[in-house]
Amino acid sequence: MALQWWQRAVFYQIYPRSFADTNGDGIGDLDGVTAHLDYLQSLGIDAIWLNPINPSPLDDWGYDVSDYCGIHPELGDLAAFDRLAAEAHRRGIRVIVDLVPNHTSNQHPWFVESRATRTNPKRDWYIWIPGTPERAPNNWESYFGGSAWKYDGATASWYLHMFLEQQPDLNFRNPQVAGAIHGVMRFWLDRGADGFRIDVIQGLIKDDQLRDNPVRGRLVEDAVEYPYGSAARRVEVDPVPPGLKPGINHGAEFTGLKSGASTNDGAEFAGLKSGASTDDGAEFAGLKSGASTGKTEVPASKEVRQRND
Repeated sequence: MALQWWQRAVFYQIYPRSFADTNGDGIGDLDGVTAHLDYLQSLGIDAIWLNPINPSPLDDWGYDVSDYCGIHPELGDLAAFDRLAAEAHRRGIRVIVDLVPNHTSNQHPWFVESRATRTNPKRDWYIWIPGTPERAPNNWESYFGGSAWKYDGATASWYLHMFLEQQPDLNFRNPQVAGAIHGVMRFWLDRGADGFRIDVIQGLIKDDQLRDNPVRGRLVEDAVEYPYGSAARRVEVDPVPPGLKPGINHGAEFTGLKSGASTNDGAEFAGLKSGASTDDGAEFAGLKSGASTGKTEVPASKEVRQRND
């Protein structure tokens, strides 16, 4: 069977803010990328991958999206994207855009509505658990440290954030959410995007029972020395990241599920079958399942000391 274009392509990653500035404000922009397409073509690349270009308060440098269908004003506008896509395609270069479906900014209109009242129609677009401020719903930890839950006193509820508290997680068990993200994808494909690099796709579906995560340990050399050359070693006991299974590499950066991630729950929105191990699609992304070897580090929560003689 012939390889798909994305299976043999060379991708050039671009963080637009630091690539090329055309208006003298000290911030790179989309027109700066367009101005350097001849150079990029000379490298022999097949596609460019643009890191997030959407409007964002930049709490996580663009991975906290406040408008999925716009361009951050410091980077240009939709007309600038149209120029970039057209000029790239004229040179035979495809355009891949970053899609961040796991979470939005807390300034996104969807979350502003969801946060307003418990009865708001968009309440179930995010993961809310009623409770009191003394106790989080479970032991899940943020990738950035601390609890993955933030208490909202206005509605006496906790919301889930796998990353910063300014990045509330969307609820992909709600078909309306999946439909809205599909609409975002259609918007960019219609404007000339050729595919997507999908951020945190391994985390879209959480445990529906919100069970505590198990813990896992690793030995780390300590600085304490003992007689006869022995040393103390530290066992750092880490919770597994929110809603994920232990013992799996969850760093699927380019595509969906890493080869072998057979216990990941679903990701139906991505077109990947539960139990996918090699090439189960991700047609919307234009990218191959299993293309990542990334590793996620999780902050330690507890320590147990062990003597190593």
